[in-house]
Amino acid sequence: MSRKVSFRIPYFTQWGQHLLICGSDRLLGSWNVKKGLLLKPSHQGEELIWSGSIQVPPGFQSEYNYYVVDDTRNILRWEVGKKRKLLLPDGLQDGQLLELHDLWQTGSDNIPFRSAFKDVIFRTSWSLGVERPLGITQNKLDQDGSAILQFRICCPYLEEGTSIYVLGSSLKLGQWKIQDGLKLAYAGDSFWQADCVMGKDDFPLKYPFYCKYGKAGTSVECGASRELSIDVTTGYSRFIVLSDGLMREMPWRGAGVAVPMFSVRSEADLGVGEFLDLKLLVDWAVESGFHLVQLLPINDTSVNCMWWDSYPYSSLSVFALHPLYLRVEAISENIPEDIKQEIREARVQLDKKDVDYEASLATKLSIAKKIFAREKETVLKSKSFQEFFSENQEWLKPYAAFCFLRDFFETSERSQWGRFSEFSKEKLEKLISKESLHYEVVCFHYYIQFHLHLQLSEAAEYARKKGVVLKGDLPIGVDRNSVDTWVYPNLFRMNTSTGAPPDYFDKKGQNWGFPTYNWEEMSKDNYGWWRARLTQMGKYFTAYRIDHVLGFFRIWELPEHALTGLCGKFRPSIPISQEELESEGLWDFNRLTQPYIGKELLQEKFGASWTIVASAFLNEYQKGFYEFKEECNTEKKIASALKSFLETSMLVESEEKLRRKLFDLLQNVALIKDPEEPRKFYPRFNIEDTTSFKDLDPHSQNVLKRLYYDYYFCRQEGLWRQNALKTLPVLLDSSDMLACGEDLGLIPSCVHPVMQELGLVGLRIQRMPSEPGLEFGIPSQYGYMTVNAPSCHDCSTLRAWWEEDEERRHRFFQAVIGYDELPPDQCTPEIVHFVLRQHVEAPSMWSIFPLQDLLALKGDYTTRPVIEETINDPTNPKHYWRYRVHVTMESLLDDKDLTKTIKDLVRGSGRCYPQKDLESGQANDVESAKPHLGSELPSLTQTNGLSKKEAVVFEGAF
Repeated sequence: MSRKVSFRIPYFTQWGQHLLICGSDRLLGSWNVKKGLLLKPSHQGEELIWSGSIQVPPGFQSEYNYYVVDDTRNILRWEVGKKRKLLLPDGLQDGQLLELHDLWQTGSDNIPFRSAFKDVIFRTSWSLGVERPLGITQNKLDQDGSAILQFRICCPYLEEGTSIYVLGSSLKLGQWKIQDGLKLAYAGDSFWQADCVMGKDDFPLKYPFYCKYGKAGTSVECGASRELSIDVTTGYSRFIVLSDGLMREMPWRGAGVAVPMFSVRSEADLGVGEFLDLKLLVDWAVESGFHLVQLLPINDTSVNCMWWDSYPYSSLSVFALHPLYLRVEAISENIPEDIKQEIREARVQLDKKDVDYEASLATKLSIAKKIFAREKETVLKSKSFQEFFSENQEWLKPYAAFCFLRDFFETSERSQWGRFSEFSKEKLEKLISKESLHYEVVCFHYYIQFHLHLQLSEAAEYARKKGVVLKGDLPIGVDRNSVDTWVYPNLFRMNTSTGAPPDYFDKKGQNWGFPTYNWEEMSKDNYGWWRARLTQMGKYFTAYRIDHVLGFFRIWELPEHALTGLCGKFRPSIPISQEELESEGLWDFNRLTQPYIGKELLQEKFGASWTIVASAFLNEYQKGFYEFKEECNTEKKIASALKSFLETSMLVESEEKLRRKLFDLLQNVALIKDPEEPRKFYPRFNIEDTTSFKDLDPHSQNVLKRLYYDYYFCRQEGLWRQNALKTLPVLLDSSDMLACGEDLGLIPSCVHPVMQELGLVGLRIQRMPSEPGLEFGIPSQYGYMTVNAPSCHDCSTLRAWWEEDEERRHRFFQAVIGYDELPPDQCTPEIVHFVLRQHVEAPSMWSIFPLQDLLALKGDYTTRPVIEETINDPTNPKHYWRYRVHVTMESLLDDKDLTKTIKDLVRGSGRCYPQKDLESGQANDVESAKPHLGSELPSLTQTNGLSKKEAVVFEGAF
């Protein structure tokens, strides 16, 4: 006895691609794709339909998914999201057919099940009970040629007292009348289903939509009509499961505010924002109509124990929280009066215009130590601490030991730690044992992390209850002197540095100084370090930003001795081989890979002083041509030698200018030789700008131009796509957080398709458009799976940009705002309002605004010089991250005019906003909550870039 199960799915493939099904049962390959069920394609109208069938025994069950493979069954693509379930209907008899009509599941289909939506935005106080599980039917096949249709739809959010119906042309589907339509039952996991018997005369069947019907009214699906045709001439009966994916509603759109944790100012803080200040920020977000608060990284960065550590992307530990954000008053209920007085005095002393990183951190740790001395026994023995320690000891113990060794040896440079330079578990256990003399010091670091955890958890839970998504930040790198590189040195390539090639931010590229990842080693335990890292983040955040998501496709790798980011190569990448160059007639590899320094170039760079510079740094290896001396043939060596040179030299030129010119000489190469494989080469970025290239013969130039274009824009695409599909799904599956990728810079063509496939939300900054040929992005044309913003922490604020670039400001005023007159010198609140409105009306899932750009809506907050609002200067590797909002959160909460202005912007755009009565237990978006369905919003139209209402505002302003 057996039943026949057939599969059917519409999917367009490219030449050489195939679809197959792989599942948990041996008939579907036991999750071995090589043994899966290969499907056959056929054209039906404009669709390419893949289908196949198997014979199964009674009671058969299996999970399964669809895969795209090549001719040898290597996986090219797979479905994202939950595994499908195959259960035979209870009424299916021997010889009868079960047809599964599926739709491909993309990453965007999984968005509503991310914690940002499931646990925050669409959170409800009521739950649904399963009315009819999958596989249970209410009907039986009663005649030959009849069919039972099971309609199945996924609806992640439903208001209490609301039902789902399917409507169609058949009498059994109500003939378009809701009251007569087919009501669906809840089957669990956000799936709704209903079945009915259809006869031959019911086909072809049109059922354009599902709809919600309840107290809040009727909500009908949008999108194209659905139609089902079957061959009724066969005469046999069948059971057809119509899996129609997500209910097609208008995509949910929300707004948020972005501000670094250290920048928040409150009446209670000690010179820097603290985790408990997030509760005030959340309150302000709700008042302003925002569903999201975005932070920069909050991990401990205390590597150097000085202001350099203000750089939040250089993690000392990817697990530990930064003690800077601790509220010392909240760590105990029994603080003596003398310590309370010390806190009050410190609050006054540290209440400065900018963050004093060193003073704030030192003060907090000093006060915390005094409180710890009084209550250590009680806290360390408490049940809550013991639970925290048990859950986090894998990273907490090495972190505390590292902090002790850093302070004891007064450096994080492990080579100075003697026998502790190399990590081992045996050494660690001795170091942190209760018998050691410094056990109390180690426990202090446990104690600080425990209270940071409690305070951030309190703030995170507060945000959830208020319907506000807390969005964290996942840095792409870790400091080379970090806990992670100490404990897991095999996971990092310590002789390299990460960065970014030349782009909008820096014409010389960026060198972040982090070691690159050893992905091959990381893959051996299925990227356990990454999975643990994301799991830890998920304790506090419901969304996160992946810093430099391009690094998961390929990273810009530099030698450890480099200081700038220009002479690097992509890792992984397919290099240019020596054989490839020789076949093109290029053979003088020393000429192409060594700095090309002629007398004329030296005279051009240094003028009359060229001989002094040449004698100090160069050797003349043949008449008129020079090479760097051994002691200064790298950027780090040059920087070191230059200091001693200037101490005795009479040159008046600044050290910075001389260093830049010497670096230009060193970087004047056409090709970069691979340090590990000397027969492999990489074209230097912007090769045509070098005199090394310009002085070559025309044939060599043409060959190198062609190879340059091929290396940067063609040959790597498949490799980079494959690399991203190995690593990114691990991140996405490690937590339920909503993932957003920072995809600015030089974007390979494979990036956006992969992000769309995996459900990764991209970033769009208007003045850094990713579309070729545009100077300014067009928000009304952004895709739904994006976050849009007028600026971000890595660039100047809207107000600062307006004032710093007169020519570009003029072009923006003409092309975007639509005025031919000269723009005002200052970025007025009217201009800010227009730009913010452009963004909030865009189709993007999120509009997230830096707090500085929001404050610029009101003239009272624009008296501060714009330069003081800068968070980061990407061109300065030693930038002091110290921007502090010049108004307290308490004052902003009292400013009803500003919050009304912002909320009106959000409301007028059709974006959803959190309700203020969340504690009543109602859903967070009672008025307009709609789950994302992956469909795009129609473009928002404007006349000459300006809406009529906004035009009136500008006419009055100018």
